[in-house]
Amino acid sequence: MKIIKLGLIASMAVCGFTSLSAQNLTDAIKNVDISGTVAYRYNDYEPSGSTQNNYKIATSIKSKINEDVIFNSRFLIGNNTAPKVFNTSTDADTNLDIVLSEASFIYTGLNNTSITIGKHGIVSPFTKSRDAMGDEQTGTGLSAMTSFGPLSLTAAYYNQTNFNTSGSIQSLFTGYEGADFMTVGAYLSLNNFNVDAHYAKATDVLDAYTMGIDYSNSINDFKFKTFARYSSLSEEVSNIDNSLWKAGIKVNKDIFGAFVAYGETDEDGGSVGIDGSSTSGFDEHWRLALSNNADSSMLFADVDVQITPKLNLALKYSDLDAGEESGTVDKSELYLQALYKMSSNLTTYVRFGELKIDNQDNATMGRLHIQYSF
Repeated sequence: MKIIKLGLIASMAVCGFTSLSAQNLTDAIKNVDISGTVAYRYNDYEPSGSTQNNYKIATSIKSKINEDVIFNSRFLIGNNTAPKVFNTSTDADTNLDIVLSEASFIYTGLNNTSITIGKHGIVSPFTKSRDAMGDEQTGTGLSAMTSFGPLSLTAAYYNQTNFNTSGSIQSLFTGYEGADFMTVGAYLSLNNFNVDAHYAKATDVLDAYTMGIDYSNSINDFKFKTFARYSSLSEEVSNIDNSLWKAGIKVNKDIFGAFVAYGETDEDGGSVGIDGSSTSGFDEHWRLALSNNADSSMLFADVDVQITPKLNLALKYSDLDAGEESGTVDKSELYLQALYKMSSNLTTYVRFGELKIDNQDNATMGRLHIQYSF
């Protein structure tokens, strides 16, 4: 892997950074850090006959310019337009394209503070800035984070985003593709408690806020973590007020683990984030999520056992109870997952189960996922 990294850096230096030829290449390589993921996923859903081969390669390159400034770039490799760079079986087996998703400068010259300017991932509870297989929300602007002991504060402003092509509420940004987006937030960590609160606004499109708390501890041999969160998003054009609350607990003892969580949305709507899988939403398992479902409730439950240090088996259940205003029907899924972590940077899981939808035939579903991190 080291040879591959050095080759990539050398190629970039020759092709894109000839103006820096006066700098010693060896010193330049020492100041460059490369990380990322390579993911392959195969889905097979029956009886619809829907099968997909999905690929995504994401590479982040950080270069230390001087003691105070770092340049960051991120490339997504796949097929289709960014950020959904997948090559699926519904298309011909074409060659993959390269997309530049991030290009920014990070200033760290102030104590306990970082300031980022340029095109970069939007880090917030309402977005997913990076994902090994799914959408990534990015924008061009300025963001900053500073810490005062246990308290951290964040603020960001973007004059452009990709929200009209990324995430689960793209239609809200139709006609507002150039909407400004701003967010502020605070994190507080005290003993075993973590508390956060965030506000976000997209001009003429939406206002959103979320508040969350989690607590982790151990009693004898039991380790547990509980969480609760409330999120709200108001759509300015349609005057729809979405809200979602959720709470849950994860327990571990020796090689055994269990998880249960429950949440509800209001009658207006349940779209409380740019991405339905973001922290403000409720998407814990596979094909079912509470996010984006109005007047509904959701139960997630699973148990798992660590068979060996590398192999974990889990049984997972999800149940969506749809209300009259939801526009959907009750759904549930039950599946078995075998996760094998061959090494710290190579993980594979296999899933097989059944999806039930009211007034429809039960559907079987399978998935193979392989992910390499570097």
